[in-house]
Amino acid sequence: MAKRDYYEVLSVAKDAGGDDIKKSFRKLAMQFHPDRNHGDPEAAEKFKEASEAFEVLSDVEKRATYDRFGHAGLNGGGGGFGGGTVDLSDLFGDILGNFFGGGGGGGRRSAGGPQAGRDIQAVLDIDLREAITGVKRTISLQREDPCEVCSGTGAKPGTKPNPCRRCGGQGVVIQRQGIFQVQTPCSTCSGRGMINPDPCGTCRGAGRSTVRKSIDVEIPPGVDSGDRIKYSGQGDAGDPGAKRGDLEFVIRVKDHRFFQRDGQNLVCQWPITFSQAALGGPIEITTLTGDKVRYDLARGVQTHEILRVTGHGMPTRRNANKRGDLLIQVIIDTPQVISPEQETLFRALAEIERKEVGPPPKKSFFHKLKDWIVTDEKK
Repeated sequence: MAKRDYYEVLSVAKDAGGDDIKKSFRKLAMQFHPDRNHGDPEAAEKFKEASEAFEVLSDVEKRATYDRFGHAGLNGGGGGFGGGTVDLSDLFGDILGNFFGGGGGGGRRSAGGPQAGRDIQAVLDIDLREAITGVKRTISLQREDPCEVCSGTGAKPGTKPNPCRRCGGQGVVIQRQGIFQVQTPCSTCSGRGMINPDPCGTCRGAGRSTVRKSIDVEIPPGVDSGDRIKYSGQGDAGDPGAKRGDLEFVIRVKDHRFFQRDGQNLVCQWPITFSQAALGGPIEITTLTGDKVRYDLARGVQTHEILRVTGHGMPTRRNANKRGDLLIQVIIDTPQVISPEQETLFRALAEIERKEVGPPPKKSFFHKLKDWIVTDEKK
């Protein structure tokens, strides 16, 4: 069967750059890699074809020869280029974990040998006040620890694991895919390099058992939803000789009834009376932390006007002493029930307002709204 054009195989243009060629091969290799398509000869053939195309087009000299002479130029009279080597670790980076059993939930699978423990991730709910002050929590969670009976070996006490015959204790096997040699974890020993002929009855050969562990978590002031707190080496135990995984908490800050967060600022509404709005004067505001703050209202403050109380917002994680502001939206509170004395005073005020001649020195919200309605109707 005639070979397909290498540019067609990788679905790239003939003037494609090295990054485009690499990106295209990565996509095809992930799709057709033998470890993802066990027993599929068609996928194996496509992986081989893509690997061969990548080896040529990613090499400047080979690509130039291919562009000039085609496949015949690469054969060199039948000699060929020999078996090439592709370092898939460099090509795929962390994505290799998805090929070889890791990834997908924090796995840390290496190519072979003792496997590190898996990472643990948990959501930690706190309220907004705890986010502003910081808090310490003791969290109970399940994780895998080395089996106490077999000390993590997975073998029955008094016995020991034997080297895997298939991989010779290396944990990996070499498979040839066309012109490449691909190193993959041994499927017989799952990459551990050892086999337990007489497994531990407690952990059933796993070498690990599930335990409940209490972890003290210190949440710093200023955290927000989505922030992460990481504890290295507090995740699941790995194989003997391998390190533990990590433990990571993802912060989720619950909504507050009165205060809302806007970056480093806090926003809330605060009720004031008619007399306070008209006359101004001091009011006392309670902050999220319970502190009492005095604020001097200006005369004639309007409903929904924003007041700024400096330094009573959220702290930053890097510097707890540096804080945002508290933004107060004032709301004029209309009383639903009034005393006879109040009614007398309100009626007297209403009479004065009725007799008042000329517009007020400063347009109120209602005058501004009236002007806007009239202007809009004229358009």
